[in-house]
Amino acid sequence: MKVLKYVIGGAALGVAAAYLFGYDYLFSGISKTYLKGKSSAYIDDGPLFPGNPIAAGAPQPWSEHPQYNQKELPESVIQDLKHSRTAAFVVIKNGKILHEQYWKGYNQLSHTNSFSMAKAVTVMLLGKALEEDIIQNIDEKLSDFYPEFKEKPFGNEVSLKDLAQMEAGLDWNEDYNNPFLPNAKAYYGKSLVKAVFSRKFKEEPGTRFEYQSGSTQLLGFALRKAIGQPLASYLSEKFWIPLGMEQSATWSTDHHGMEKTYCCIHACARDFARLGQLFLNNGKAGETRILNESFIEQMRTPTEKSKEIYGLGLWINHDNPVKHYYFLGLQGQYIIMVPEHNMVIVKTGSYANNPKNDRGRPDQVKFLVNETVQLFQTV
Repeated sequence: MKVLKYVIGGAALGVAAAYLFGYDYLFSGISKTYLKGKSSAYIDDGPLFPGNPIAAGAPQPWSEHPQYNQKELPESVIQDLKHSRTAAFVVIKNGKILHEQYWKGYNQLSHTNSFSMAKAVTVMLLGKALEEDIIQNIDEKLSDFYPEFKEKPFGNEVSLKDLAQMEAGLDWNEDYNNPFLPNAKAYYGKSLVKAVFSRKFKEEPGTRFEYQSGSTQLLGFALRKAIGQPLASYLSEKFWIPLGMEQSATWSTDHHGMEKTYCCIHACARDFARLGQLFLNNGKAGETRILNESFIEQMRTPTEKSKEIYGLGLWINHDNPVKHYYFLGLQGQYIIMVPEHNMVIVKTGSYANNPKNDRGRPDQVKFLVNETVQLFQTV
């Protein structure tokens, strides 16, 4: 009985300490991952979190290419996709769906987590807010929206552009595996304000590229305050409906209804491909202007401080003979645009060990681009 008493007492002290030191979100993480048989966040976890709807309007399904699904993928590509636990692989060429393939029970209707592909979507919302003069200038300061940042060292200097191109100088460790670091708190915690507003700035903004989810979340807060409505409904109104998305989607939020703007749009692969096609069309859907072309160009132009691998929310590879740029999400979520071949490639999945030897970019992206272009270049 004494042993049991000590065990119960120790557990109670552990719980109390977790709440006292701000680690109570760990219990949410345990219940949503480990007790579900997972070791970390996963692409099907949307229903476990609160979320805001991204409503679709009248769907405009993809037209099928005359050679739709008539070519089999090379065995090397199939093995790579299976090894990386791919859920969906979709290829669009010349605005028509050319190939789509699903594994592990996923299909055209399956919604999966975008993870950090949502960062580029958040920047797209910034572009739309600038276009509509809701926000006057991309160089506006975060402290213009949240005056409390004026009290932080460097906090009065950070601009929306700094946040969008990952040059904010935020004190943020992007490690996804350590449950005591800020990504886990933002993902599993109840309050994004508590997760990100408490962070300091460690250096002068605009001086160094450092990829940080916290920067995009701060950008999301500024957008939400400026727009005055949920970002999910703004995304629906300005992009999801005009693009003719086939399905409504969901954007995960904290317990106060604030979207996790660094991640977590749950949608189907075909609709993710529409976002890529918008970039190939320089911001238009058919004859309708959706997003200003100059802002599209700014997003896909690599910055000097990133050593030419990142723009505004987008990863860029101009080193490869087949140039491409892309949305990138944890565990292998990609929307890849290949302008020279008028091609969009979407891959979703749940593989946590993708090598990133290509100057910080996943090797798999370049491999899929080269192989897919070669397979379909005469189509």
